[in-house]
Amino acid sequence: MAPDPNRTAGAGASSTGTTKDDAGKKKKVDNDDLSDEDLALKQQLELYVERVQDSDPGLQKVALESMRQEIRTSTSSMTSVPKPLKFLRPHYGTLKAYYETMAESDLKKYLADILSVLALTMSAEGERESLKYRLLGSTGDIGSWGHEYVRNLAGEIAQEYAKRQTDESPIDELMDLVQQIVAFHMKHNAEPEAVDLLMEVEDLDMLVEHVDKTNFRRTCIYLTSSARYLPGPDDLLVLDIAYLIYLKFEEYPNALQIALFLDNMQYVRQVFTSCDDLQRKKQFCYMLGRHKITFELDEEMVADDEDRELLQEIINNSKLSEGYLTLARDIEVMEPKSPEDIYKAHLLDGRASAGASVDSARQNLAATFVNALVNAGFGQDKLMTVPSDSSSSGSSGNWLFKNKEHGKTSAAASLGMILLWDVDSGLAQIDKYFHSNDNHVIAGALLGVGIVNCGIKNDCDPAMALLGDYTEKEDSSIRIGAIMGLGIAYAGSQNEQLRDKLAPILNDAKASLDVIAFTAISLGLIYVGSCNEEVAQAIIFALMDRSESELGEPLTRLLPLGLGLLYLGKQESVEATAEVSKTFNEKIRKYCDMTLLSCAYAGTGNVLKVQNLLGHCSQHLEKGETHQGPAVLGIAMVAMAEELGVEMAIRSLEHLLQYGEQNIRRAVPLALGLLCISNPKVNVMDTLSRLSHDTDSEVAMAAVISLGLIGAGTNNARIAGMLRNLSSYYYKDTSLLFCVRIAQGLVHLGKGLLTLNPYHSDRLLLSPTALAGLITILHACLDMKAIILGKYHYVLYFIVLAMQPRMLLTVDENLKPLSVPVRVGQAVDVVGQAGRPKTITGFQTHSTPVLLAAGDRAELATEKYIPISPILEGFVILKENPDYREE
Repeated sequence: MAPDPNRTAGAGASSTGTTKDDAGKKKKVDNDDLSDEDLALKQQLELYVERVQDSDPGLQKVALESMRQEIRTSTSSMTSVPKPLKFLRPHYGTLKAYYETMAESDLKKYLADILSVLALTMSAEGERESLKYRLLGSTGDIGSWGHEYVRNLAGEIAQEYAKRQTDESPIDELMDLVQQIVAFHMKHNAEPEAVDLLMEVEDLDMLVEHVDKTNFRRTCIYLTSSARYLPGPDDLLVLDIAYLIYLKFEEYPNALQIALFLDNMQYVRQVFTSCDDLQRKKQFCYMLGRHKITFELDEEMVADDEDRELLQEIINNSKLSEGYLTLARDIEVMEPKSPEDIYKAHLLDGRASAGASVDSARQNLAATFVNALVNAGFGQDKLMTVPSDSSSSGSSGNWLFKNKEHGKTSAAASLGMILLWDVDSGLAQIDKYFHSNDNHVIAGALLGVGIVNCGIKNDCDPAMALLGDYTEKEDSSIRIGAIMGLGIAYAGSQNEQLRDKLAPILNDAKASLDVIAFTAISLGLIYVGSCNEEVAQAIIFALMDRSESELGEPLTRLLPLGLGLLYLGKQESVEATAEVSKTFNEKIRKYCDMTLLSCAYAGTGNVLKVQNLLGHCSQHLEKGETHQGPAVLGIAMVAMAEELGVEMAIRSLEHLLQYGEQNIRRAVPLALGLLCISNPKVNVMDTLSRLSHDTDSEVAMAAVISLGLIGAGTNNARIAGMLRNLSSYYYKDTSLLFCVRIAQGLVHLGKGLLTLNPYHSDRLLLSPTALAGLITILHACLDMKAIILGKYHYVLYFIVLAMQPRMLLTVDENLKPLSVPVRVGQAVDVVGQAGRPKTITGFQTHSTPVLLAAGDRAELATEKYIPISPILEGFVILKENPDYREE
C-alpha cells in the first residue's frame, strides 16, 4: 500500500520553501498520471533528498547510499530519461546549494558523484557540470553509472581539454579520467568512441596499451578510415598508431599496407624484418609488386640467398605475365581479336559501314591502337604477330607499312603492348625492327621495348641496355622513342643512371622542344613522388630557357607536368617549387601553379585544395589563358581519394559545365573520366553521352575519350553501344571517328581483363606510377588536335602504366595456381559496426581465378584454406587450415 501522499508532500514543500497548497495542487496534477510504483519511487526519492540535508551524518550516508542504489539499478529504454533522474530533476538546485555548504568529507564526495550523474539531464549547455562534479567526487569506477553517462563525460572532457589548452592550465586530472573512460569503452566494444576521445585530447598513444586480441582489428579499421577525413599532420599520426597496433599483434600484411599508404620505406623494411614466416614474406612481395614500387631486399630482411632471389622476382613482377595468361586461359579468351571484332560495323545501318572500307592512314592508325589495347598482354593478335610462314609472308611488316610516317612509330610500339610484361619473348619479337632503315620504325621499336618492360624490373636491365645509346641520336623521333621508352620502363624507380643520362638533354640548346618535353615527362615518371631537388631544378631551368614563341606550343604543357609528377601526392613538399614557379613567364606561370598544386594534393581528398581549384575555375578570363584546364583536372585528382569526394566532385563539375568558359568545358569530361576510371557510373555515362554530341568538337572528343576511360576494361555493353552509334554519327569526321575508335579499344582493354584504376587493396592504396600515366594522358588530351590527333599520338601508350589485371588469382605455398571457391560481391563499408557484419552483399560464388569489377570484394567460400593477405586482390597465397575437418 502506498504511503499517504499528503504527508510527504508537506515535508517536501517545507524543504524547497514553496507554500503547502501550491505543492499540494501541483502534486495532484502529477499524481494522476503516475502509476502506484512510480509514485512510491518519487516519494521515496524526495524523502532521501530531505534526509541528505539532515544534520546527522549517519542518516545522510544511508540516504546517499539508497539514492545511489536507485539511480544505478534503474534501467530504462534508451529513448527516455531513467525514472529516478526524472523525479530528482526539481531537486537538482537544492542539492547543489547544499553541496556548497557541506564540509569536506567522504560524504561530500559521495554527493558530488550523484550530482555528476544528475547533471546529465539537468545542467545547462556548455556548463560542463557533470565533469566538474566528477572531478570533485570519489575516484570510483565510472562505468557503473552506465554507458550514457560515460559518453556524456567524454564529450565534456573534449570541450574542457580545448579550453584548458588555450588557458594553458594543467590537464593531469583530466588524463586520469580519460584513462578510465578509454578502458571502459574498449571493454564494451565502443572502440570508435575511445578513438574519438583520444583524438580530441591528442593522446592516441594511449590506445596501444588498451587494445587486445579481440578489438584491435576494429580499432585499426576505424583509425585508417578516419585518417581520410583528418587535416594533416593528424592523419599521419593516426596511421602511425594503426601501424604500431598491427605490428604489436603481428598482423603484418595490414601493417605493410599502412606503410605503403604512408610511403614510408623504413616501415616497409621493419615489416620484413619483424616477420619470420617465408610464406608471409612472399605475400608482402606480391603486395609490393602490385603497388608497382621499386624495392630492393637485403640480407637483413631475407637471410637466405635463394629465398631472397625468389622474393625479389615477385616484387619485380616477373610472374605477372604468367598469372595474367593463366587467368585468360581459365576464362577462355586467348583467341586473338581483330579491330573489326570490336567495331562490329555489321550492327550499324548501311551508310557508316560503306564509308569505312577505304584504307586511310588515320583509320589504320586507329586500328593499330585498338588492336594493341584489346590484345594487350596476350602475346598474339591478327595484325602484328602473324607468323611469317603463312601464305602472305611477313604480313606483320605489311600492317606496319599501312601506316604513314609517325604512324609507323605507334604501329611498331603496339607490338610491345601486345607482348606486355613478357620481357623475353617481347624483346625477341621487337628485335627485327631495330634493323629497319626507317627512323620512325626504330623509334617505335624503342618505345615498344619500354612498354614490354613496364612495371617489370629485371636484374640485367634490358631496357637500359637497349635504349640507353639511342637517347643521344640526331633524329628527334628516335630520341623521343628512347626517352619515352625509358620513362615507361623505369617509372618510379628513381634510377640515378637515368637521371645522369636524361637531365642534360633538358638544358641542351640543340634539342628540339618535343624532345625536351618528353624528357621532362620521363624524368617526372622515373622520379614520381620523390621530390628530387636535382631533377626539379633541371626541369625549372628548361622552363625558364623557353622563348616566348615556344611557350605557346602545345607540348610545352608537358614541362610543368613533369615537374608536378615529382611531387605527386606529397602535399606541402611542393611549396618551395611553387614559389619558384611564380617567377616564370606570365604565359605559363598560372598553368604551372595549377599543375603543381593539383599533382601535390592528388589522391589526398583535401577539401581546401578542391575549393581553391574551384575558385580558379569560376573566373571568366580573356582569351588565351590555359590554366583552367589543369585546375579542372586537379579537382578530379584531389577528390578521387574517397567515394564521398567523388560524388561531390561530380556535382561540382556539372555546375562548371553550365557556367564555365570553353576551356573549362573541354576539361570537364576528362575530369569525369578520371573520377570514374574503369568504373562506369550511370549518371556520369549519361553526362558524357550528352557531351559527346556537343557543338564544340573539342568537348565532344574529350567526352568520347572519357567514355572509353570510364568503361576501360569492363566490356560495358551500354558504352560499347553508345560508341558504335557515335561511330556511325561521326563517320565523316575523321578526328572524332579516331577518338571513337580509341574509346572502343579502351572499353575492351585486354578483352575485359584489365583495369586502369590506380587504386587497389580495397581502394586504400594509390599506385603513384599508375596515376602519373593517367594524368599525363589527360594533360595531353587538353589539346587533342595538336597532340593526340597530331603526330604525338603515341602519348596514348602512357596508359600502359595504369594497366593492371583486375583479377584474384589464388596460389598455393609453392606459388602454383590453386582453384578454390570464392564469393564475389559488392563491397560494404563495415567501419564501426557492432559484431561481425557481412563485408559483401549480393554475392555470387565462383572458383578462382576470378575477375573483380570496381567496388567488388571477394572472400573465400571454403574453410579449407586461410588466405595470408587480408584483402583478396591480385595474387593471394593460401595456406591450408590445420583445424579443417572434411565433412
